[in-house]
Amino acid sequence: MKLKKLSGSVTALVLAVGMTGSAFVATTAQGAVKASAATSAADFGGMKGLVAACQKEGALNIIADPHDWANYGEIITGFKKAYKVKINEANPNGSSQDEINAANQLKGTSRAPDVFDLGQAVLYANMDMLSPYKVANWASIPASFKAPNGLYTKDYGGIMAVGYDSSLGTVTKLDDLLGAAFAGKVALNGDPTKANAGLNGVRMVALANGGTAGDLTAGVDWFKKLAAAGNFINVDPSPATIASGQTPVVFDWDYNQAAIVAKFAAGGKKWNVFAPAGALVGAYYNQAIDLYAPHPACARLWMEYVFSPAGQNAWLKGGSRPVLLDWMVKNGTVNKTALAALPALKGAPVIATPAQDKQASDYLAANWAAAVGTR
Repeated sequence: MKLKKLSGSVTALVLAVGMTGSAFVATTAQGAVKASAATSAADFGGMKGLVAACQKEGALNIIADPHDWANYGEIITGFKKAYKVKINEANPNGSSQDEINAANQLKGTSRAPDVFDLGQAVLYANMDMLSPYKVANWASIPASFKAPNGLYTKDYGGIMAVGYDSSLGTVTKLDDLLGAAFAGKVALNGDPTKANAGLNGVRMVALANGGTAGDLTAGVDWFKKLAAAGNFINVDPSPATIASGQTPVVFDWDYNQAAIVAKFAAGGKKWNVFAPAGALVGAYYNQAIDLYAPHPACARLWMEYVFSPAGQNAWLKGGSRPVLLDWMVKNGTVNKTALAALPALKGAPVIATPAQDKQASDYLAANWAAAVGTR
């Protein structure tokens, strides 16, 4: 995904049957409203009405949500168990851009995605494809983590890092990866022209080499050297490629690295993780509803679930930093065990602005393929 998955406080850090978007739902305050036009659970008469409307639709289409990404598996299982609604999963290892492409290609069909999980660069380029919705916990989400009109809400975040099989030696700086010991072994999670994780991996390298959050020239130049040395593998890493040894070095989010650490430990091996000094990069993924969702009530119920304590704690258990973490700590709903396991941050992460993301995306679109080739 994501080959695609921070702003605010650091701690806060598809396929289905039937079109139901034209169905009307009863409300207590406004009479009847189309599910696709509902902007809060109140439009359904409250959560009970929203649940009933979703169960009538009978399914939810999600896309690019692998079970091992930030604990998505628990999120998906929890939603199905709570509401007895089928979830159709499409292209689990897709990128943010793949989500948008699918929505455009499948628009008007029962197979279109109902919800998105988007990196910031792709999000801001496709705001006209989103349907506004404010979850029940909307007031508790800091203003910098959401669109004022509800078009999107930041959900879970992480820090970019390099993870590697310890049998390769010890990596203390990025340039170590240019050595012969790493020939044909280094992978970046996602094509950075399409994927948020890939873009932020290049951003981390750029910062470590004198660049900025917007100017990724130094990052692209470094990956060009990595490719010239024969060390860069232009493939998308996955749990399978890591387990097989095909991609023993991976640029990815710290929460995904944590899952690999645990899997390696269970097998008696060690997966090391590091982030280069002075190049701490953070980002959040954004939850949003497809404007043409074939299951509009279920799309809204999904939003309610992922921003509930159950959903937010699931992200936390996956090693990410949920947007409502501070709120859950204050009201006592946080999973204390998962919170204690969250690694402390050494310094403040660099947070890209939308303008910096556009600058970075434009540069990558023009220069990345020439530097390292295409997938």
